[in-house]
Amino acid sequence: MSKPSNQLAPAKHLSPSVLLLGFLTLIAVGFVLKVAQSVVVPLLIAWLISHLLGGPVNFLVRRLRFPAPLAVASVVLLLLLISWGAGIVIQQRLLAFARSYPEYQVRLSEILDHYGHEFNLPAFAIKEPNWPAQLAPLVVRTSKFFITFITNVILVLIFLVFMLLAKPYSHDKLRAAFPVRADHFIMLTNTISRQIGTYLGALFVISLATGLLVWGALVLMNVEFAFTWGLLAFVLNFIPSLGSIMATIPPVLMALIDHVPNFWPAIGVALVLTAIQMTLGNFIAPKIYGDRLNLSPVVILLFLLFWGWLWGIIGMILAVPFAAAIQITLAHIPHFAPLAVMMGSGKRYATQTPPAPAEPDGEPAPEENL
Repeated sequence: MSKPSNQLAPAKHLSPSVLLLGFLTLIAVGFVLKVAQSVVVPLLIAWLISHLLGGPVNFLVRRLRFPAPLAVASVVLLLLLISWGAGIVIQQRLLAFARSYPEYQVRLSEILDHYGHEFNLPAFAIKEPNWPAQLAPLVVRTSKFFITFITNVILVLIFLVFMLLAKPYSHDKLRAAFPVRADHFIMLTNTISRQIGTYLGALFVISLATGLLVWGALVLMNVEFAFTWGLLAFVLNFIPSLGSIMATIPPVLMALIDHVPNFWPAIGVALVLTAIQMTLGNFIAPKIYGDRLNLSPVVILLFLLFWGWLWGIIGMILAVPFAAAIQITLAHIPHFAPLAVMMGSGKRYATQTPPAPAEPDGEPAPEENL
């Protein structure tokens, strides 16, 4: 019995009409995603979370013989309890920061005035906010934010519950619906789920380690609100590449305000946080991820820019899982398999020895002795 070939099927040339149709389809899909953002984003967040919670649900249903509704309810309830505890911690940190705002307002005003006089610049001033005039718009904006947030949370929970209820039986449904192609579809969905689940799990571990190290380093360096900045580093680390840069700026500014005119503490904070981010991001993370995602850094950056433009911060968080899912899907479509290869990092092909160039008669060229 011959072994199946690992070579990609040769790509056929696509006609201009097919390419034009594909381009118009991409534009239409982008338009729909932008217009239907309020529904599509919660749906995709639920899809992403289902890859993390699908394993525990399957374990409870298949191994421990839990009824599917009970297994889903248990896992979702645990998720809600963890989210509630995290929300309480974040609320306490924000309240502590708000209580200290007047002190930092005065200190920052003094710094700006000092350097304004020293460098002969126009006068700087941080004006006291006119709370009576700003209260009504602030209440309206806050109300809209909470209404939108609660609506999205409810939608995510609804989508998540139905996805998790269907997950233990998804393979059975595929075999019943597609008897001939079922194994192919199951392999495709399993690959996507495994890649995304591995990435999210590793990303959570790396983000948690980043937050703890940032917190500990800032405590040792006597930077105020160290826990808040560590929590911020944990959250922003879920945004590839850009998140670590964004998380470094606030604690550096805090150290600068606390120790001005001595700039060395702020420089030290910047160097330490950069070292933490680079060590975890460039050395530890690749060892944990391996090369499972197999995505080019350029592809990741382009997806970050596109989805960030489309959906903001949420889009940037979803960008890498989307890129991985699209690449895996394209790899199973013969016409687009070369595109999937070009989306990859190329590391898995670097160790392959290229074939020797052929002579006109078809024989390999002899090796030259240098």
